[in-house]
Amino acid sequence: MKYNATVEVTLRPSVLDPAGVAVAQGLVHMGYPVGSVRIGKLIRLEVEAPDEETAQRLVRQMGEQVLSNPVIENYELHRLDSAL
Repeated sequence: MKYNATVEVTLRPSVLDPAGVAVAQGLVHMGYPVGSVRIGKLIRLEVEAPDEETAQRLVRQMGEQVLSNPVIENYELHRLDSAL
């Protein structure tokens, strides 16, 4: 069975985000009331697995081992749906 997964990868709070700082400065310069900005990645995957539990386990393994750098990034599985 096929499953669609959405994974968000973000820098850990303790890691400086220069891209986020640049975007925040640009937004403030343009007049937007922004405090801080953090830049991340949104990854959408289609996974083939026999059941939802296996699909979830596979996506979590991908998040830990491939999609994120565990030293400086966190990942979060936001959504897992069966593909129609």
